[in-house]
Amino acid sequence: MTEKPEAKQTLEPTSRRRFLSGAVGGAAAAAGLAAARPAVAEGESVITEVQDWNRYLGDGVVSRPYGTPSQYEANVVRRDVEWLTASRQSSVSFTPLHELDGIITPNGLCFERHHGGTAEIEPSQHRLMVHGLVDTPLVFTMPDLMRFPRENHVYFLECAANSGMEWRGAQLNGCQYTHGMVHCVAYTGVRLKDLLAEAGIKTNAKWLLAEGADAAAMTRSIPLEKALDDCLVAFKMNGEALRPEQGYPLRLVVPGWEGNMWIKWLRRIEVGDQPWQQREETSKYTDLLANGKARRFTWVMDVKSVITSPSPQAPIRHGRGRAVITGLAWSGNGRIKRVDVSLDGGRNWTTARIDGPSLSKAMHRFYLDIDWDGSELLLQSRAIDEAGFVQPTKNELRAARGENSIYHNNGIQTWYVKADGTVENVEVS
Repeated sequence: MTEKPEAKQTLEPTSRRRFLSGAVGGAAAAAGLAAARPAVAEGESVITEVQDWNRYLGDGVVSRPYGTPSQYEANVVRRDVEWLTASRQSSVSFTPLHELDGIITPNGLCFERHHGGTAEIEPSQHRLMVHGLVDTPLVFTMPDLMRFPRENHVYFLECAANSGMEWRGAQLNGCQYTHGMVHCVAYTGVRLKDLLAEAGIKTNAKWLLAEGADAAAMTRSIPLEKALDDCLVAFKMNGEALRPEQGYPLRLVVPGWEGNMWIKWLRRIEVGDQPWQQREETSKYTDLLANGKARRFTWVMDVKSVITSPSPQAPIRHGRGRAVITGLAWSGNGRIKRVDVSLDGGRNWTTARIDGPSLSKAMHRFYLDIDWDGSELLLQSRAIDEAGFVQPTKNELRAARGENSIYHNNGIQTWYVKADGTVENVEVS
């Protein structure tokens, strides 16, 4: 399904001055949760009268052999931006972060990034070759791989270009589009280390070249040190087989590192003594600085967070009163230690509650419960990881790297909540 994202609207100077001069006090006061309103039975017909779903038998078992969401959740889908790329076979779809909760992304909602379209591979015909600087070149079938010890890990995967459109200012009105090139799932697979050990690594080996079986023959160079640390060769996600768009039947998992290195439809691993960047289509993955120089080998995805609700696609619909601010935080350096939330554009911060599993290199779900009095808000979240890295403001990031890059934008996102509950993507100085 394609939906053109709304263009962002500029926060007028008069609105900004009015907010900063008067509304901040009310917003800050909203940080304390007021007593819960008691439920009131108002005799609505939907609860006092028998409805169709009470009156008639529903479908029996196996009427939906795989299972599908309710028809009333039909809007919860991946979306793309038609004008973003010239070809849909080399494009991206975005995870609907604003519709989700918890830390696990359902398989059917994980964003896609393709360079040559989705490869449809018969698993019995798929092979993984390991060769190069090894003692014994090997070719593994899928049954061969299933005989190795398996591991299960929850990791986030983020495209290096996630939030890339925002480098020069607020562009897209929705966190699905500003931050939706990320997901988090439970992977099942075998350690890449075990496969390399089976082949035997020569002493002068320092790098791997991973190659996919898609039409683009996507390749990426990976340091041997990382390959021997925590990389997986995965065949399942969230308990079921990989989806075709996620690399079925086999993909590489490179925890905490940029998504273009997680080669899908993995078919070949070549061991060498130097990187193959000159040969790779993905040599373009560099961070261009203001002085014209480029940062290379910036693999780790920096500490980052975003408020998913309220946000432009998830406005406050219930009016004043109790409200839940929620979002996601993640870091390629490990676990998230703390997430702070600001209601006034970064002037004051309140520590949010992290709920659910806290796993290394996985998403973390945070919440801040408030009693909203209808004041305008400038919502921000700021994550801090266990390595001590603090998510920077966009201005801090631009001061260090300029505005020429489209990669590794982990700047703090600002949402402007109006008195009527609608939300816009804005920036504050």
